[in-house]
Amino acid sequence: MPTKNPRINIVIEEPLYRIIRDMAKKDGLSMSNLSRDLIREALELREDSALAALAEERDGTLKAANRLDHDDAWS
Repeated sequence: MPTKNPRINIVIEEPLYRIIRDMAKKDGLSMSNLSRDLIREALELREDSALAALAEERDGTLKAANRLDHDDAWS
């Protein structure tokens, strides 16, 4: 039966294949679903890292005179 979702074919090394196979079996998932979840997790980690870098950059440009204290920010 055709799938609605796009597909990606990848080639991985044998040790990585065995790890994914064993993890999927342990978690009761298909290798495809586990691989999708691992890719999603990796993308979220990269996004977090990029957002943290952006926050650090912006924090360095914030002037003390423009900052709000906690009470003012939440009132």
